[in-house]
Amino acid sequence: MKKYLLFSLAALFMLLAEAHAQADGAVITFKEKEVDYGDIKHGEKVTHVFTFENTGKQPLVISNVAASCGCTTPEWPKEPIMPGKSGEMKVVFDSTGKRGAQKATVRIYSNASEPIERIAIITNVMTR
Repeated sequence: MKKYLLFSLAALFMLLAEAHAQADGAVITFKEKEVDYGDIKHGEKVTHVFTFENTGKQPLVISNVAASCGCTTPEWPKEPIMPGKSGEMKVVFDSTGKRGAQKATVRIYSNASEPIERIAIITNVMTR
């Protein structure tokens, strides 16, 4: 019984220590995570600049960004974003070869308390 209690206390301590470490780290806060362009013409490109802020206490480092398909091209800051500072992520969606409802998603990998964030451009590609 003592071993169980000791193990439980150790696990609780580790969880609290991890939560405290994350609270003191970087936090990426987007102004908006999705933008809906509604109906667009086939072959049209739409661009949106997503704005975010590092609301944490440590520099934010974006290590990688991945688009859901080759139709989406993201551009992101390569330098660390200091606490309290803002950054921008430009995303271009090319509707060539697409039809109907589309949700082009970009995954952002960073050292933030939530290490993977998602942003998206939503459209409805009208047929020719």
